[in-house]
Amino acid sequence: MARYFDVHPQDPQPRAIAQAVQIVRDGGLIAYPTDSCYALGAQMGNKDALDRIRAIRQLDDKHHFTLVCRDFAQLGQFVNIGNDVFRSIKSVTPGSYTFILPATREVPKRLLHPKKKTVGVRIPDNRVVQTLLAELGEPLLSSTLLLPDEEDPLTQGWEIKERLDHVVDAVIDAGDCGAEPTTVVDFSSGVADVVRRGTGDPSRFE
Repeated sequence: MARYFDVHPQDPQPRAIAQAVQIVRDGGLIAYPTDSCYALGAQMGNKDALDRIRAIRQLDDKHHFTLVCRDFAQLGQFVNIGNDVFRSIKSVTPGSYTFILPATREVPKRLLHPKKKTVGVRIPDNRVVQTLLAELGEPLLSSTLLLPDEEDPLTQGWEIKERLDHVVDAVIDAGDCGAEPTTVVDFSSGVADVVRRGTGDPSRFE
């Protein structure tokens, strides 16, 4: 059964966050809220958790996973980013955008798109996630909590606990955070290509 942490969305309880982060460090898979919708999260190098995410969401090997980062200093360790692209991303960050960029050698190969060698990165505007990332000290490997054959992501922590109780190790509930995933912008060619319209305003990159 999954641990259940009911936290305040603006002032999450440090003890609950520390316990959730310990579950991640111990190899666990968590469901947590973001500034767009709930996501599945695990430690970046955790192959078992990656396989569990693929199984829960029924993903193929071409799916772009996302590294959820605390700030630009952290993000810059894991993707190659030129000055023009940096300025474009900086103008909407933190926010509900995911950017696809060429990965550095710091990113485990199993997280990369098999042909493009790219990875998704984002810096969310959400206090719970920021507190989690500060405690963890590294990015969270993440994927939107969108179940197979369902059009909308799960939005309620209690429902996630009920439905995924035996396939995740913890659920962090901070209330409803919306049902629309991030806007995804592919910068892997150096030019913006909006590949998914979501919460973030896509017109900034069109």
